[in-house]
Amino acid sequence: MSWDWEKLKEQQQHQRPGSGGPGNIPPQVDDLVKQFKNMKIPGGPLIAILVVLLLFIGYSIFFTIESGSVGVVQRFGKFVRIAQPGPNFKLPFGIEKVTKVRQDRIYKEEFGFRSGQQDARARYANRQDTSSTSLMLTGDLNVAVVPWIVQYRINEPYNFLFKVNDVRKLLIDLAEASMRLVVGDRSINEVISKRDEIAVESQRVLQIELDKAETGIKIVTVEMKRTNVPGPVQPSFNEVNQATQEKEKMIYEAREDYNKAIPAAKGEAERTIKAAEGYALDRVNRAKGDASRFTQVYLEYAKAKDITKRRLYLETMKDVLPKMGNKYIVDKNQKNLLPLLNLGKQDGVIK
Repeated sequence: MSWDWEKLKEQQQHQRPGSGGPGNIPPQVDDLVKQFKNMKIPGGPLIAILVVLLLFIGYSIFFTIESGSVGVVQRFGKFVRIAQPGPNFKLPFGIEKVTKVRQDRIYKEEFGFRSGQQDARARYANRQDTSSTSLMLTGDLNVAVVPWIVQYRINEPYNFLFKVNDVRKLLIDLAEASMRLVVGDRSINEVISKRDEIAVESQRVLQIELDKAETGIKIVTVEMKRTNVPGPVQPSFNEVNQATQEKEKMIYEAREDYNKAIPAAKGEAERTIKAAEGYALDRVNRAKGDASRFTQVYLEYAKAKDITKRRLYLETMKDVLPKMGNKYIVDKNQKNLLPLLNLGKQDGVIK
């Protein structure tokens, strides 16, 4: 086949750029169609049909899977294999169908709030009131507002496509049930203050249920947003929290005083006990010493009674006489004691 190159060349020569005419416009589609009709193809229309048929067969046989994705191949609707990333081929004319599943993409579901970044399908599926989803009953019979996000990816394409009718709806229902189960086992204070712990436990419970249902979904993370109580009860809840904080403050101060007073009292009691024990030990030792000394004196007294008696008498008089003041020694032969009555008073009489 051949194009009419001479005619095209003449058109280009007559229509130079910048001449102000239509030379800046490339050949129109109608001209190309006319040229194609005027072409002489060896073998006639049959060859053209064969060429088109071969191109269609080649297009329907070969396909490419992007990196991070896999292709689920079905033959007359029945699963036959998983096509890995790269060029692949399949049977043409609709005999085998390929469904591409991205395994590297992280999908997200929001519960109890709307971020405005969801796609149309997500907004349509979550068109119900988000406040009812986030309202949950805690273990101490309080109502909490619990918004959260579930991020997941597809790790088993076969289960994801064929084991469950509506995987996304099942994921939403199981995520809500798992979160309500975990929140229902905790108090309102734990729900507000221990969000990370609740998120980890909820992810564990949700993954177990998804594996039982063979959904082919792997939970990447469960993220808890700011939890609180409903608006109408917020002032009362704040008052309760304030009272609780004051209570804890008073308990802390009481414990601080306790920690100061009790150790001091214990130290004083220990000191008193040690002092009493020392005093008792001293008294016992003194008593033992006195008893031992008395025993030794008695033994010496038994050996020489007269000498011991004389020594004891002299020692006693030594202690007594200095305390008696004036002393008068009277001979045993003295018969008249009257002259002795005024001894020591003469000076006072003269005066």
